[in-house]
Amino acid sequence: MVNYSNSKKFLLQEKEIPTAWYNIIPSMPVKPRPMLNPATKQPLAAEDLFPLFSEEAAKQEMNFTDSWIEIPEQVRDLYKIWRPTPLVRARGLEKMLDTPAHIYFKNESVSPVGSHKLNSAIPQAYYCKKQGVTNITTETGAGQWGAALSLASRMFGLDLAVYMVKISYTQKPYRRSIMETYGAEVVPSPSMSTKAGRKIITENPNYQGSLGTAISEAVELAMSTPNCKYALGSVLNHVALHQTVIGLEAEKQMEMAEEYPDVVIGCFGGGSNFSGIAFPFMRHNLAGEKNTRFIAAEPSSCPKLTRGVMQYDFGDEAGYTPLIPMLTLGHTFAPANIHAGGLRYHGAGAVVSQLMQDKLMSAVDIPQLESFEAATLFAKAEGIIPAPESAHAIAATIREALKAKESGENKVILFNLSGHGLIDMTAYDRYLAGDLANYEVTDEQVAANTANLEKII
Repeated sequence: MVNYSNSKKFLLQEKEIPTAWYNIIPSMPVKPRPMLNPATKQPLAAEDLFPLFSEEAAKQEMNFTDSWIEIPEQVRDLYKIWRPTPLVRARGLEKMLDTPAHIYFKNESVSPVGSHKLNSAIPQAYYCKKQGVTNITTETGAGQWGAALSLASRMFGLDLAVYMVKISYTQKPYRRSIMETYGAEVVPSPSMSTKAGRKIITENPNYQGSLGTAISEAVELAMSTPNCKYALGSVLNHVALHQTVIGLEAEKQMEMAEEYPDVVIGCFGGGSNFSGIAFPFMRHNLAGEKNTRFIAAEPSSCPKLTRGVMQYDFGDEAGYTPLIPMLTLGHTFAPANIHAGGLRYHGAGAVVSQLMQDKLMSAVDIPQLESFEAATLFAKAEGIIPAPESAHAIAATIREALKAKESGENKVILFNLSGHGLIDMTAYDRYLAGDLANYEVTDEQVAANTANLEKII
């Protein structure tokens, strides 16, 4: 039974919304390697990204010197629609687990679209509008990013085309409805509307898509459409930058709670929500002031952090993007059709990959059934049904809380509830009916899929 009286929320005022995003790169002991031009293998400059991204997003992507980047006033005003988001002490979960650990979660599900993705969608749409762009393209996995960019595009009067991974287009029809309600055009990917999509369908007519495929189609459309730019929902540095409003708010809220996290946890697909909650706290580790552990929770079916190789790879399946230094399963990796569609991506961003290499963070892989078991337990304890992606962070949190119970340590655990699952109930229906399974990736599959990557690193 949910005991709401046991859940204490730590709330900030509008005026306490951050005025600047935090850029972790200047503080890193080893900077991430640069993106490369696939043809010349030479490092890219910001100007090389101008044809694809808004100029300001490209400049932020290549900014390795400024630790703080000002949030435009118009963006900050729109953040005020739902920010600051609550920090909640999960006393119900603590009681259910009988753990001495103190568990907190940052509730990003309160945004108008039900997830953290709006934190980056608004500035990316703003920069496009400011530059005079009229059209945007993007991809989406489970639909959270597509929904967020659809709303942000509507706020700034931009036309948006979304390539939605085909399996999610089928599994999550209401996310598609949300995007279309805001005025976006939604296309199941792979599609016959692009050269990349036609090639993939010809070679594999029954392929249900991946984020890599959808990115290829969105990039191709952006590059062939006048006055059009591409916007990305995860992986790249400027996206992680925008998401740091999460952790910066959480810092102030943890002060209100008179505690500081021993462990910070986020689910992991490309890295946006993990970076958002972790990087602001990580800066204190990098300065030698704290010793917090950071854990990224990824699905066992797509284990790029725990099983991938560190190499330059494309961010998309067709090879349209620059080469990105990343922990990768290979850009042609076809992930299993799990319900956490936002985590079905083959690689990790350059910054997180470097932090993993330097052992400044760690990762765990979570089987699908464990994630749903954790999600239903959390729903019963706290009253919130989490998105399948967020359920991976909850599962990792439960693991840590049970370790604390075993050792008797009074650990403070903070995780990011990146979104609610009220539009994912078909997934819960299947779980409750016993109709879901775990998917594992073998070492042989990883080796075969990464064997053809050029050994630049």
